[in-house]
Amino acid sequence: MPDQQLEGGCQCGAVRYRVEGEPVMAALCHCSMCRRANAAPAVAWAMYAQPQLSFLAGSPAIYESSPGAQRGFCARCGTQISFTADYIPGLIDITIGSLDQPELLAPTFHYWESKRLPWLHVADQLPSYPEFPPTE
Repeated sequence: MPDQQLEGGCQCGAVRYRVEGEPVMAALCHCSMCRRANAAPAVAWAMYAQPQLSFLAGSPAIYESSPGAQRGFCARCGTQISFTADYIPGLIDITIGSLDQPELLAPTFHYWESKRLPWLHVADQLPSYPEFPPTE
């Protein structure tokens, strides 16, 4: 695993984290749940094995957005930080926008393309999947 180390956190600084090594994947999600949770037309996520993530200050509050799926956010300022789900055991998604240097981690594909807002045209040259991406 490469020595890449990135840090990030919420808007107010109450929650800070570090991820080490390369992500499993980095992608733009167009599902309606992510859209609503982040109040954004799409959300950029980087998925890591849970041991790659450590919280340096605070920890996210958890909201179960659907059965078996949890969204982590700062209880003070509301910044979305993470996503975990029973269907991806041992993995955690981190919002790329919460990284201190989000420009260092570009998404490589889109998923839940079937839910993309018709007026959103961003990174359209990337591969797209109608729902959750296939896993190897």
